[in-house]
Amino acid sequence: AKATGGAIQTSLQKISPDLLGTCKLFEEKQVGGQRYNFFTGTEAGTSATILLRGGGDHFIDEAERSLHDSIMIVRRTMKHSDIVPGGGAMEMEVSKMLHEYALTIPGKGQLILKGFAKAFEAIPRQLSQNAGFDATDILSSLRKKHAAGD
Repeated sequence: AKATGGAIQTSLQKISPDLLGTCKLFEEKQVGGQRYNFFTGTEAGTSATILLRGGGDHFIDEAERSLHDSIMIVRRTMKHSDIVPGGGAMEMEVSKMLHEYALTIPGKGQLILKGFAKAFEAIPRQLSQNAGFDATDILSSLRKKHAAGD
């Protein structure tokens, strides 16, 4: 009802045209062994239905959990503007601060501290590699943004 601009009705009594929704195309299609109703071209099309099909129940359950998690993340992001840095942001900031502090230490202690600072970059490096990006480019960009205070 929400997608078509209609209202949910619990009975067929007292139905009026203003309670009915509209869509450009209504189809009943068979997907696998079941039939589904498809409403397309809706005016208030702010909703969607996702059909999950797969080889086994375990696959479908896992896909449903992943979809649910993704939808809840988007929902929370839209409701709340607070952001907690992630994706290695904290590690890059700690690395930057340790590099800066290392410049104040004379001798070999400086090299040890710089090595420790570089170790913090392992998490954003691995995350960028896992996402299929060039880790060197990403880390260079992150260092630049952290140095600028972004």
